[in-house]
Amino acid sequence: EEEKPNFWNKQASAAIQASLKIQPRITQAKNLILFLGDGFGIPTITATRILKGQEQGKLGPETPLALDAFPYVALSKVHPCHAGHGARVMLGMGLRTLCRPSRGLTGGGMAGKAVGILTTTRVQHASPSGTYAHVVNRNWYADSSMPADALSQGCKDIAWQLVHNVDINVILGGGRKYMTPEGTADPEYPTHTSEKGVRKDGNNLINMWLKARTGSRYAWNRTDMLTAANDPSVKYLMGNKCPMGRDLAASRPAERMEAAITILNRNPNGFYLFVEDKIDHGHHDGAAHKALIEAVEFDRAIERAGHLTDEAQTLTVNYTSILYGNGPGYNSPIRSDVDENMAEMYGYLQQAAVPLESETHGGEDVAILAKGPMAHLFHGVQEQTY
Repeated sequence: EEEKPNFWNKQASAAIQASLKIQPRITQAKNLILFLGDGFGIPTITATRILKGQEQGKLGPETPLALDAFPYVALSKVHPCHAGHGARVMLGMGLRTLCRPSRGLTGGGMAGKAVGILTTTRVQHASPSGTYAHVVNRNWYADSSMPADALSQGCKDIAWQLVHNVDINVILGGGRKYMTPEGTADPEYPTHTSEKGVRKDGNNLINMWLKARTGSRYAWNRTDMLTAANDPSVKYLMGNKCPMGRDLAASRPAERMEAAITILNRNPNGFYLFVEDKIDHGHHDGAAHKALIEAVEFDRAIERAGHLTDEAQTLTVNYTSILYGNGPGYNSPIRSDVDENMAEMYGYLQQAAVPLESETHGGEDVAILAKGPMAHLFHGVQEQTY
């Protein structure tokens, strides 16, 4: 069919007619969903589109992603560090010593809205923690990660701030080992020493969070999460799917998206939901297959969010982040003879030009895609703080 000129004429005509119908929604959004696809730069978006199509038995490039339907597109300059871009994107400012701005989720809470974070890595990671924490080191996941002088001066770790800084309704991700006292056995991996709690202050932050909130529920597995989402009395949900932050793409991010929105929708004033997908974990490993599988799951989560919300009331922004060219895939100056079977292996490392232990972030502009109320303001080339 694609070989006939009429196919492309019809497609172009339909796209133009759809464009003519686009009108800015000049109204205040009730809800806001910010998707941050870490590692979801334009080359990765293209490759994800192809993989999604091939999974459906098609050639690939012609298969649309959910975000392809977003009518407004802009380019953003970037700050490649997670902690830096978290502050810039969510606070509208860069990092500054001795400066303590309000956190990203605080604004939603002050407006009477429900707030939530959903990530496929640990909830204490640099990007999601940018919505609620103040730290000078992104690796201060628990007090055991902090130097003695910081503790003596009253500095708090990221996990502690997650529970105390902002009243967050939905917390879904990994990182439960940073929430429990040192030596606490993990509920899923009770015999694994490396997965035990690491807090030296003796606090069980999960219990503290539950006691401070009426209508709260904790879930470390899928069954408990779905049960909580289906219980109308639940107003708060903390779901720590794994001890650290691994293999969360396999835990159905679209399904967790539905659970999050179901609970957040119980607030009649609306909600703000921050969603991060760590596509770049695969990129950093030099394993494109791993990264693209997660990117396809991310697209499914975006699509599911669209079905669960009203575009007339919900501003949805998909902010993509970067990435290749270096990394652990460099073996020798001689080009390897890679066949199709080898290239399609899940753990195959793409060839790299520069040998590094971990692939780095790039610095090129990235795409912002938006739909909903006031989405037309995303246009042109903007600073990351825009």
